[in-house]
Formats: sequence, C-alpha cells, structure tokens
Amino acid sequence: MAENLIHGLHAVAAALKYEPDSIRGLWVERQRRDSRMQTLLAEAGQRGVPTHEAERAELDRLSGGARHQGVIARVAAARPALAEGDLAEVLAALTEPALLLVLDGVQDPHNLGACLRSAAAAGVHAVIAPLDRAAGLNATVRKVACGAADSVPFVPVTNLARTLRNLRDRGIWLIGAAGEAERSLYETDLTAPTAIVLGAEEKGLRRLTRESCDRLARIPLAENGVESLNVSVAAGIFLFEARRQRRLKA
Repeated sequence: MAENLIHGLHAVAAALKYEPDSIRGLWVERQRRDSRMQTLLAEAGQRGVPTHEAERAELDRLSGGARHQGVIARVAAARPALAEGDLAEVLAALTEPALLLVLDGVQDPHNLGACLRSAAAAGVHAVIAPLDRAAGLNATVRKVACGAADSVPFVPVTNLARTLRNLRDRGIWLIGAAGEAERSLYETDLTAPTAIVLGAEEKGLRRLTRESCDRLARIPLAENGVESLNVSVAAGIFLFEARRQRRLKA
C-alpha cells in the first residue's frame, strides 16, 4: 500500500484525531519528552498506533530537512483530488442545499490549506479551483489543512468559467466576494444552494469569474482599518455566515 510521511506536532495530532486508521506508525525524537510530546504519545497509545524512537538526524533525513518538531508519522497515501467529472456525483448525492467554495487562482499553498480547513469546519460540500495557475494538494497544503484535505472534496477544473455556468444551470447561486460590492454579505441570502467565489491573493476575482457571478458581496470593514483580508480569513467569514443563516432558517 502506498504511504506518505507527515511531520510536525500539529499535523500529526490532527491525523491522530481525524484519521487514526491511516497511520502506520510514529517516529519520535528520542530526547524529546516535553508535555506536548507526552500528550501526543498518549493519544497514539489510546489509538493503538505503534511508536518508534529515533535520533534527530534520522528524522531530519526522513523529513528532507523540514521542521518536524521531533515527530514524523507514516500514513497511508492521502486521498487525491477528485476528477472534474466527479463533482456532479457529489452534488447529486446532497440531501441539503449545496454549499461550495470556489477559489479563483489561489496560489499560496498556506492559504489553500487554511481555506480547506475552514471549508471542512463549515461543512462545505466541495472546494473547486482552477487546475492551472493555482496551488494543488501538495504536502504543505495538507499540513496546513490538518486533515481537512482528506475530509472535504477538492476538485481542480480545467475551465473555471464553464464550471461556474454548469453550477448555475444546476440552480446554484454564485456569490462573488468583492470589496467594492454595494451589498454586504450580511444582506445577502446564503440559504439557497450557493457557491462562494473568492479571488486570488491581492488580485481578487478575474474578469470572467466576476461576470459569471449572480451577485457580488463584501465583508464590511472598519473605517481607517485594513483595506482587505487574507483569502482564507474571508473564506471563513463567508462560509460561517452561510451556516449561521441556514441554522436560523432550519
């Protein structure tokens, strides 16, 4: 069976919490026995995950010199991104109004990982992104996502504008995030089947993507404050406002 390595206390702890069955074993630095490591080892013991002591030099070698914080986990190969054609099956299986996140060219893997984490926490049904000129599911994304990359479907598409048209044809409203929009997201109905569409870092939505949206909405910011928010922060605000509205309507 194909396997991957993940490293770092936070990433390994998330794997133990969300995907313990995928972990084949932990390799921990022999000299490190602080409280965080003890907590991690206790969790591994409760989950029945075997642990092995190793010298720091061995961990450095296994991680390729990355900052491993004294722990590496060997796990079954992570779930790959979904094929574009699988999106229709995901939507057809839903028993509640769709909530999708569309990322128009997010290139920073840390931002993509954080967006996936917010999406999983908000119960998003799928995250959609362009195949080209955008971050993919690499090791950095998976580490930042802390398990979310394997719990929420991620769908790279070859033609984002075409995908957005297909979503609209399915009755899904496309709500684009734009700082200059007249309407606030708090004045926008997000209870219907909805895809929240966010643009790339600094550049925002591309013209074709913006024109594909049914409506634009903004996050109200304090006067004399920052002019814009990080894309992962904006994603979390939009998604949890959608969840808030849906809970009130239920």
